[in-house]
Amino acid sequence: MRLLFCHTSIPLQHSQIISNSKPPPFLIPNFDLNKTLIRILSGALSLGLLTSSPSSNSLALESPSFQSPLSSFSEYCREEDLVEDSGPESDVVTNEGIVEEAWEIVNDSFLDTSRLRRWSPETWQRKKEDIKSSSIQSRSKAHDIIKRMLASLGDPYTRFLSPDQFTKMARYDLSGIGINIKEVPDENGRMKLKVLGLVLDGPAHSAGVRQGDEVLAVNGTDVTGKSAFEVLSSIQGPNETSVTLKVKHGNCGPIQSVLIERQVVARTPVFYRVEQMENGSTSVGYMRLKEFNALARKDLAIAMKRLQNMGASYFILDLRDNLGGLVQAGIEIAKLFLNQGDTVIYTVGRDPQYQQTIVADIAPLTKAPLIVLVNNNTASASEIVASALHDNCRAVLVGEKTFGKGLIQSVFELHDGSGVVVTVGKYVTPNHKDINGNGIEPDYQNFPAWRDVEQRLSRCKYAQQG
Repeated sequence: MRLLFCHTSIPLQHSQIISNSKPPPFLIPNFDLNKTLIRILSGALSLGLLTSSPSSNSLALESPSFQSPLSSFSEYCREEDLVEDSGPESDVVTNEGIVEEAWEIVNDSFLDTSRLRRWSPETWQRKKEDIKSSSIQSRSKAHDIIKRMLASLGDPYTRFLSPDQFTKMARYDLSGIGINIKEVPDENGRMKLKVLGLVLDGPAHSAGVRQGDEVLAVNGTDVTGKSAFEVLSSIQGPNETSVTLKVKHGNCGPIQSVLIERQVVARTPVFYRVEQMENGSTSVGYMRLKEFNALARKDLAIAMKRLQNMGASYFILDLRDNLGGLVQAGIEIAKLFLNQGDTVIYTVGRDPQYQQTIVADIAPLTKAPLIVLVNNNTASASEIVASALHDNCRAVLVGEKTFGKGLIQSVFELHDGSGVVVTVGKYVTPNHKDINGNGIEPDYQNFPAWRDVEQRLSRCKYAQQG
């Protein structure tokens, strides 16, 4: 079974991609959108974190920091680390086994976030007994049973994926070269950055990168201490240009530098400019963030520094119509504004791995007063940023109530190549408010004077200290 952790960032009924046209001034409440299907994930998910077993062909988008020590002769070498995925064992798994596998996943991980609380261990156990008491004659019948079983949970985001749908999801590529990178501990607890999944016949695979390889450097720069998210961002570049990866094959294999031609590129989601406000006496740095992709954090930091050099003493972050994207990118962007030690977000789930407190671990790029523009299409990763900045007294929110999408889904592969998407957790703001289904209320509906912004932020900080 393959497992991909996914943070949902795209509301089901609002699947769309923001156009690359120049945005209107920030005082205009809405943007024009090209309403198209989200590029992947059937319109419901935008990946914030993908992890997988060594047999996965998925793409890892986020992991904690790691160290990349060289192997010693005493390190245990496992040849199976070098074996690539041979595919699901559809010829040996039974129809009843596929249904029971899906049942077990829900039983172990599902978090019921509905107000009706339809799921309980007792009712779910009865479904398993029903499965065991019947004979399932075909694979399509097994899939239909799984669909009905998941539908009974009453969760619009928990659903079945056909083998074709799962394959499309697993090929989601942030790197542009078709690899999955994740930090993996060795026997001594030290972390290594490993290739745990390849897009077969993709650029990296064709160039000689293999399952289990350890990534040591990108374009000659040592990646020790960097996260998978940071490394994936550094691998990206213009289409048909090249990137050089230094990899060590397996645990004890040779070290090799591999030249790989990029085939996919993420476009910058950041637009910025300086605005003169209040009769030209105030320089404001306006930044519009269209989505949270692997370039978002890096490009927004560049924009902030350039705006500061241009004289900006106040900032506006426009998250209107931003439906989300990579949740880890949202977390990293929130950290650009927060003081070290401030809480970014809490995650809640039945499994301990989903019970986390995420805090800022770097100094902010700016402490200037900040306005965040939001509307009812501000969702998921955007809501994480907005709530983190608001609850830590770093920004006021202006506009409309946000969408209210704060769930975490995991995508599990079943043994016949199909899959299930299961809600496993949710986000809670630093002030312990549940985002999902509630959204975030703005402080102002209309654009306030900057002196009002400063006074409100000052009162907020005073209240927190007192």
